[in-house]
Amino acid sequence: MSAQVSAQEALKYQTPPKEIADLVNAPLIPLVNFSRSGDFMMLLERPGNPSIEDLAQPELRIAGLRINPATSGPSRSGSFENVVIKITRGGQEKKISGLPANPRLGGFTLSKDEKYVALTNTTPTGISLWVVDLSTLEAKKLTGEIVNGVYGGAISWTPDNKILLKAVNPNRGSLPKAPTAPSGPTVQETSGNAAPSRTYQDLLTNPYDEALFAYFMDSQLMLVDLQGNKQPIGPAGMIKSMDLSPDGKFLLMEILKRPFSYLVPASRFPYDVEIWDIQGNKVKTLAQIPLDEVRPTGFDATVKGPRSISWRADKPATLYWVEAQDGGDPKVKMEEREIIYTLDAPFAVQPTKLASIGYRFGGINWSDDNFALLNERWFASRQERVSVINPSKPGEKGSVIIERSSDDIYNDPGNPVFITNGYGRQVLMRKGDEVFMTSEGGSPEGSMPYLSGFNIKTKAERIIWRSKAPYNERVSKVLSPDATEFVTIKESTDIQPNYWLVNTKKRIAPIQLTQFEHPYASIKGIKKELVKYKRKDGLDLSAILYTPEGYDPTKDGRLPVVMWAYPREYKSAATAAQVRGSKYTFTRLNWGSPIYWVTQGYAIMDQTEMPIVGEGEKEPNDTFVEQLVANAEAAIDYIVGTGIGDRNRIAVGGHSYGAFMTANLLSHSNLFAAGIARSGAYNRTLTPFGFQAEERTYWEAPDVYNIMSPFMNANKVKTPILLIHGEADNNSGTFPIQSERYYNALKGHGATTRLVFLPHESHGYAAKESILHTLWEQHQWLEKWVKNRP
Repeated sequence: MSAQVSAQEALKYQTPPKEIADLVNAPLIPLVNFSRSGDFMMLLERPGNPSIEDLAQPELRIAGLRINPATSGPSRSGSFENVVIKITRGGQEKKISGLPANPRLGGFTLSKDEKYVALTNTTPTGISLWVVDLSTLEAKKLTGEIVNGVYGGAISWTPDNKILLKAVNPNRGSLPKAPTAPSGPTVQETSGNAAPSRTYQDLLTNPYDEALFAYFMDSQLMLVDLQGNKQPIGPAGMIKSMDLSPDGKFLLMEILKRPFSYLVPASRFPYDVEIWDIQGNKVKTLAQIPLDEVRPTGFDATVKGPRSISWRADKPATLYWVEAQDGGDPKVKMEEREIIYTLDAPFAVQPTKLASIGYRFGGINWSDDNFALLNERWFASRQERVSVINPSKPGEKGSVIIERSSDDIYNDPGNPVFITNGYGRQVLMRKGDEVFMTSEGGSPEGSMPYLSGFNIKTKAERIIWRSKAPYNERVSKVLSPDATEFVTIKESTDIQPNYWLVNTKKRIAPIQLTQFEHPYASIKGIKKELVKYKRKDGLDLSAILYTPEGYDPTKDGRLPVVMWAYPREYKSAATAAQVRGSKYTFTRLNWGSPIYWVTQGYAIMDQTEMPIVGEGEKEPNDTFVEQLVANAEAAIDYIVGTGIGDRNRIAVGGHSYGAFMTANLLSHSNLFAAGIARSGAYNRTLTPFGFQAEERTYWEAPDVYNIMSPFMNANKVKTPILLIHGEADNNSGTFPIQSERYYNALKGHGATTRLVFLPHESHGYAAKESILHTLWEQHQWLEKWVKNRP
């Protein structure tokens, strides 16, 4: 039964039933990174969840960043405790010697010749640079704790096996001291230009915040050799990013500058884009990007001027970028909406117009000077387009080879496969008119991934290999130029994912490369199904259904049900009805999963489809509530109709937008026995310039915002609802005050509710104590209000 706790009573961290706790504490499977050649893989071994003491360390939340002031690095990042080298074709494992004690490793970066791995190690006082010699398998510390990881991207290899390092400026001085009293008020002013802004978290709020941000961003680029000798490169500054040209002769630098903003995060502060030579001499200022506070509304809006500035992967030192021709405003009608430019070293001439597009730029996949794939997309219509262009003929119109809805997984040919060229960069793997692709393989029976050769002339796919039931298997790394040898990840419902070597040319049996053990042996016997049913308007829906081991509805009777979901918006009923996911995937658990309760005698409907459709001129959210309730009714009717679910004992839950969904369902229906809402936003007037996939502002669609806001409908909630929120939530829009004010509204109208704030937790929960306590809270709520419903 739920503990009786008053509003101010301190509750110590609790633990859920042993069956659930044991699953949380199961060992984590290593992550796998392949070398560019695919000859070997790095098995990165992970520690368990950090403790609440780890999360409670000092943290700066400024300019949209979360900084550990003791390390000049991020305060909330994962790490690894060991790395093992595994030979792909032979399967041998090699251990690394000389790694630091109590390691917190990260930033793994292979040298171009794949003879060395650079990495970082974080201690309570800083971040140091290390290197592993792959010929001797020995690790060595190269520097003291000088790495500046505040803004990421701290390590890059040069062609001659030296490491470019973004280091703390050794001359940055002492930490700015907080003033004992403010020197004056904090003032913001606008000159009348419309400047809609999302509800960002952790922004600068005063001059002292500005001083702290400038202090921690202050960096010096250094060149470090394999003996640990350091050479400063260029002037110190607030280095946002560095990118070495493929030939190693130039650096593309982004340097932040003032004025800072109290409205937007550091990613939208002004910065200069400079080209340096490898000695650090400035060759050219390519662009001066202004403060990005004023931007048109809509998800297809963008900034004026150059953006997405990068090096071509197939050239020694050629830059490319895109510039909007519509002022960044999607409401402006233009055929030539964006232009892509290129500029060759030594960067002394005018840029060349490479291509123009009608949607927003989505990137270029390079092959050589005669072939590249140009990607563009338009959010409002969910359209994507891929064209073949000839870079040697700039300005020549490309040939469209793929045009589809981004929501359409049944007709998605997938993503290109890449190989490493002479510059150590990733370029397209192709043979003649075929580009090799990997696809999820969406179908009415669920996803069955495949590898194909996509013919750019006929636009037809040649299937080279496809996953077969009862497994879900997907290509992870292609090893041979003709795509006949590759590594897959193979799994099934109760078979732990492992890596396999497959050769379709030699027709030999696949070889298992890794032997990762099943981490959840206690639930191997549960039943998992991909189930399909219809909404009352005929829309096809689906969910993943879990039932306890050995359960038989004819003998064991009806079960309490936990329904977990996350709504998604679509512009087409046909794509909304597509089956997503696979019935053959391994049953994975994470801290937020509802599957734990299958051990407690519940049926679980996970990934329950909650599509919100608005076709043509209609917007999905115009009928959000009606469609949401219809989705829930269909799911309930299905689970009850099978004889599995008890209509009077069904809970609904979700995280983030799923929490928002839960609160809405409890406001506008009496379908459920209880609800669980984690880290949600409940008052949409607090996100007035758009949320999720809603592009309209509050002032353009006030009725939509008000009807969709559970806060405005708190008086209608008669179903018990559990609210959980991280006190340090950093997600846009889901401020902790959302749960606080919603709880007060519910309480004021006599609803049965409970509000749990988790100290030091962000939008996703990390500390072991927090995770176990969250599961305990949810378990108590389900047991009281669902399984043993009065």
